Amino acid sequence: MSSTKKIRIALVGCGRISSSHLESISKLSKEAEIAAVCDCVKQRAEEAGEKYNAQVFTDYDKMLEKAECDMVSIATPSGLHPKMGVKAARSGRHVLTEKPMAISLKGADSLISECDKAGVKLFVVKQNRLNTTMQILKNAADKGRFGKIYAAHVNVFWQRPQEYYDMAPWRGTWALDGGAFMNQASHYVDSLQWLVGDVSEVMAITGTLARKTEAEDTGSAVLKFACGAIGSINVTMLAYPKNIEGSVTVIGEKGTVKVGGVAINKIEHWEFSSYDDDDKLIEQSNYSPPNVYGFGHLPYYKNVLSILNGQKAPETDGREGRKSLEIILAIYKSSEIRASVKLPREKSQEN
Repeated sequence: MSSTKKIRIALVGCGRISSSHLESISKLSKEAEIAAVCDCVKQRAEEAGEKYNAQVFTDYDKMLEKAECDMVSIATPSGLHPKMGVKAARSGRHVLTEKPMAISLKGADSLISECDKAGVKLFVVKQNRLNTTMQILKNAADKGRFGKIYAAHVNVFWQRPQEYYDMAPWRGTWALDGGAFMNQASHYVDSLQWLVGDVSEVMAITGTLARKTEAEDTGSAVLKFACGAIGSINVTMLAYPKNIEGSVTVIGEKGTVKVGGVAINKIEHWEFSSYDDDDKLIEQSNYSPPNVYGFGHLPYYKNVLSILNGQKAPETDGREGRKSLEIILAIYKSSEIRASVKLPREKSQEN
């Protein structure tokens, strides 16, 4: 594509996360435009269409048929992402999907395969990677400042009241959503894999302790990384009375860092054996997010648009997005069978 081409984007799913997408695209008006919006709830689609001056659809197939767009952004329930992405790819559009890209590896692989066949790009939203706090932590890891990494831990102590699940019948279901690991904590699972590398083994316990949902509201997992490090992921949607913590801690032979706050927005501990100029940037990398989604969608869309215009290589394509999904599914399998699960899993064990 020409570097001057304005990318036309159609968004399907005008629910909770859609405003992060639409606001980000609207702020990039020189590079992109919102061509169409679609939602099965007519009022939501119309409200979004009116606010962002976009064509309105309530039927996804009709949107693909009639909307003039270069890319489809998918912000529907997770279980629908592969099917909708495949349709978009077959129509010749690039695909951007919210996390997780699917709720099964079969679904993820079908989406990757169809995008490859169609010759279109596949992007999976991992906006936390672009948070200023996480960027500086990733730089430290890539520079080898930790030396050998011994441990890496994630805590997601958030509050999702029963009303949250009752607002939409698909929330907390195995068919369309999954639980706290698959939904709320998926970015944090991605963060561990991104920072430390491949996971080789998982042991986990999950439970539905208070919410009336099919999937878990609480759980803990212990991870063994291929590099030898040991990690953990502790997740609950039952923190009283509100979101308390979303954190990542990395401990190595030459350094320790904890990025905490409500949503990895504050560096709470930063200590290394030797100085680096990044050390002067700690205070300015901290920020106060408007919500747990942070500010990451805007830089994410900037990256996507630069890729579509041939200026950058993709960081979170379908194959990268698949990695955290495989870990989450291993967590669920371990909890189910009450035993450790090795990664990567055999094809017959994937789902």
